Amino acid sequence: MSIKIITDSSCDLNKDIIKKYDIKVIPLPVSFEDNTYLDGELSIEEFYSKMKTQKTLPKTACSSPEVFRQTYEECEEDEIIVITITSNLSGVYSTATLGKNLFEEDNKNKKIYVLDSESGCVSQGILVYLAGKMTKEGKSFDEIINTLEKVKKEIVSFGTLETLENAIKGGRVNKVAGKIVNALNLKVIIKVGDHEVKPVDKARGDNKALSKVSDKILENIDKSKKDKILFVAHANNKEKANKLISNLTKECEFSEIVISEIGSVMGVYTAEGAVIASVY
Repeated sequence: MSIKIITDSSCDLNKDIIKKYDIKVIPLPVSFEDNTYLDGELSIEEFYSKMKTQKTLPKTACSSPEVFRQTYEECEEDEIIVITITSNLSGVYSTATLGKNLFEEDNKNKKIYVLDSESGCVSQGILVYLAGKMTKEGKSFDEIINTLEKVKKEIVSFGTLETLENAIKGGRVNKVAGKIVNALNLKVIIKVGDHEVKPVDKARGDNKALSKVSDKILENIDKSKKDKILFVAHANNKEKANKLISNLTKECEFSEIVISEIGSVMGVYTAEGAVIASVY
């Protein structure tokens, strides 16, 4: 029996990994004032450039249950694991589950498990990567699910945003606290996980912000753990991503380091210049 891994595009996963493990990524829609695009239809540069010209924040949405139902139907594999962005910030988990229920009304020949990552961006991406890797290693359906449910509680993820303006407008962070930080022109340090994106600190200038991000990660991981993996995603600012990687690798060894870009869905809320790192 074979296993198919499906996720949504908020995972911001490196394209090489998607190809290597044959992962099906369902692109989520992003609507500007003049048009709606599926995540990935605009290049990263085009997306952030277009967002700057808009009077209002673009709107993100879920793919419909029918999109998921059809995706399940098209899968040749007998078993399917779906890994979604946190259910607290998006309806993707619900639509993926509804799609599963619709599919199972007429099809009893496949096993489908929908997993709530309780996060997004590269925290979600790590889970997708591990699922793909375990599938290639021949792990069983139940073994993969049990491992992912455990791992999602152990991933450590922090990042820095240039501004909280987009996250405030999108209802992702506390409006009052966010406006105070923005008024002081400070970089925001965020923690990703446990179903939320939470501002936890602030800094003046990129270097101090990146230092605080690396410090918080190092404070929260088990440095003695072998085979630690580091995933870093940036919103059109690879230089900052490389700087953060440099900060972390001076203090800690990682068996794998993966760098990717923050796409349209997460980018609506992070804004350009953001960097988010996740370690497991």
